[in-house]
Amino acid sequence: MIWETIYAIRDLPRLHEITTVLVRYGMGDAARRLGIVSVLERAGRILHWKESSAYMQMEPPERVRRALEELGPTFVKLGQVLATRVDVFPPGWIAEFEKLQSKAAPVSFEALLPEVEAALGRPLAEVFREVNPKAFAAASIAQVHLAELQDGTPVVLKIRRPGIRSKVESDLRILSYIARLVESEIPEARRYRPLQVVAQFRRSLLRELDLAMEARNIERFTQNFASDETVVIPRVYWEWSNEVMNVQEEIKGVPGTDLAAVEGAGLDRKLLAARGADAVLKMIMVDGYFHADPHPGNVFYLPGNRLGMIDFGMVGRLTERRRNQIVDLLAGVARRDEEAMLDVLLDWTGDEPVDETKLASDIGEFVFTYENVQLKDVKLGQILGEITVIMRENALVLPSDLTLLFKALITLEGLGQQLDPEFHMLDHLAPFVRRVIGERYRASSLLKRGRHGLHGILSVLTGLPRDLGRVLREVRRGRVKIDLDLKRLDHFGRQLDRSASRLTLGILTASLVIGSSIVMTVKGGPELFGLPVFGLLGFLIAFVNSVWLFFSIWRSGRH
Repeated sequence: MIWETIYAIRDLPRLHEITTVLVRYGMGDAARRLGIVSVLERAGRILHWKESSAYMQMEPPERVRRALEELGPTFVKLGQVLATRVDVFPPGWIAEFEKLQSKAAPVSFEALLPEVEAALGRPLAEVFREVNPKAFAAASIAQVHLAELQDGTPVVLKIRRPGIRSKVESDLRILSYIARLVESEIPEARRYRPLQVVAQFRRSLLRELDLAMEARNIERFTQNFASDETVVIPRVYWEWSNEVMNVQEEIKGVPGTDLAAVEGAGLDRKLLAARGADAVLKMIMVDGYFHADPHPGNVFYLPGNRLGMIDFGMVGRLTERRRNQIVDLLAGVARRDEEAMLDVLLDWTGDEPVDETKLASDIGEFVFTYENVQLKDVKLGQILGEITVIMRENALVLPSDLTLLFKALITLEGLGQQLDPEFHMLDHLAPFVRRVIGERYRASSLLKRGRHGLHGILSVLTGLPRDLGRVLREVRRGRVKIDLDLKRLDHFGRQLDRSASRLTLGILTASLVIGSSIVMTVKGGPELFGLPVFGLLGFLIAFVNSVWLFFSIWRSGRH
């Protein structure tokens, strides 16, 4: 695919910046292999490929992490997403990706003010009695300021950084291009579906850029916990919230990062751990809509042993079918049922080719490891970690919604154990698993599934004559086509076509040389410098063809 037809000239400076960083951190070979270099050369931006020896002394995971940090918000977010891919990357890489933080130097409030007032549609002073110009927190996409409404209500302003959207969109276009190159140039990476990963990342990041989307997430969680007084979700002030800024109720309590203050406030750490686990597990197993990043910085502990949760920019969603698969996997672990676990993992792999014998053997070893171990003595994170190792060693890829789920569960277990060293995640998970299994076999659920199945069968049967008639009609008209989707077949065809053209030209050139040699021996006809004109003309054309053919072969050898 031709680069110029995909990307506008405006992306070239950013591409040059990205490639320069890759080279500096010792990834110049990757840039060459992906063809980024040739793009910059055609644009007249020639790079000097001198890689820093200081960076080359670092381990590859650290170099990649530092490069992502230097490339800015989009790539930091990408690294954070990659930190959830424990099924793809080994622990050393995951540990480095987890160091990526969205913290950034705050923008001055004066620089934010024009966008804030444009979003409000009126001067700031008409809405807020007071706004603290010093940022309370600053991340790569937005920053937070404390404020008071005109009636004195304390609120939090989350404001998007100026100009961030255009930069992110440029980075996303470049990432899409790189993902296409990876799929076409690195066959072993295709099973990890880089294009699909980037497409999902694009949707997630664009949603995060829309601060109104976060406000809608908050509203949904508020509805889901309307009957639970132990979980506090901030109120959204919709009259002042939009894509650029949202205004939320300020939650005041003990930050989840300050464990020493929990006991000082007279709070029960065991109860807080239990309530936090139950809240997130309800999101996952009952609602199918969960906070994807329940780390201590997003939690506050409130009087009455209540929990306040903030930052709903990243959320996960699980379908009923996916929740049932999770339950089947955990039930398989509890019963040491290898077949049940194998069925779930095969469902997750989709249509990818799998060595089922090796996968079954690995699952058998996993089950044997826990043969005489009580599940209450096992950490959920340890089980999920070993399952993802099995998937990684069998080149299986977790569905994208499950990567967020696994990360959330592992983070939640760590938070619970910080509060209560005796916390066992599986003790809290078991009641939810039993609830899901119980609901699965309720009469109403069975009737619903039976109705859906019957409806699907009837739809296929009633549509079969019509579909068959269409196929036969297309066959009679000669419009039936068989498409073979073979990787890089088009590229091979172009190469074959060029090779055939060169071969033809070479044969014609050789024929001209032989023919002209014969003409030179024949007397008569027009002459130039005492030699036959037609012979000289043939030699001249053969020379031009030879030069062009030599240049063409030399040029193709450089790419």
